[in-house]
Amino acid sequence: MNRKFVIVFSSLYVLFMVGLGVYYYMHEESYKALVAFGGVLCGAIPLLLALFTKLQFNLPLIISYLLFLLGSQYFGSILGWYGNGWWDTFIHFISGALIAFVGIALYERLVHREARNHISPWLVFLFVLSFAVFGGVLWEIYEFSGDQFFDLTLQGGGNEDTMIDLIADTLGGLVVAIWAGVRANYKLLKIK
Repeated sequence: MNRKFVIVFSSLYVLFMVGLGVYYYMHEESYKALVAFGGVLCGAIPLLLALFTKLQFNLPLIISYLLFLLGSQYFGSILGWYGNGWWDTFIHFISGALIAFVGIALYERLVHREARNHISPWLVFLFVLSFAVFGGVLWEIYEFSGDQFFDLTLQGGGNEDTMIDLIADTLGGLVVAIWAGVRANYKLLKIK
């Protein structure tokens, strides 16, 4: 059932971005067209995984991912909300939380269910937080590289922008990491 929802939601996002891309291309707004076509690629990832793999999908994670794409690509870049200052910070906070949830999903797939009963909640907390912060760092490396090698302006505010983004990523990841640690502690206490 989750696979069908992933296909439907991803297809809707891809079609929306295709429509925007064509519209902005026809109106000679190349930047917005490029962002929209980038949205097609990003939105197609869960769609292609649903169609061509046997992965089990975490539907809330996929919906969160698509909403994140909508917020960053459509509202942020196409509608220009990044220009108001707070939207970029908000999106980084959300991305930190989203990457932390990916860390939880990865942890649950990599660690055997029985072994989880013996792992410290602090280790779960540190893993989830580290995963989120690492994701934020990789994104900032991407922005820096784009600016250096392709003369883009991804780091609009330079070092200050980078640090605010990393702090927001960390805070988003911290909220989810605390929740993951408390949840792991609760499960551990329930077993004892």
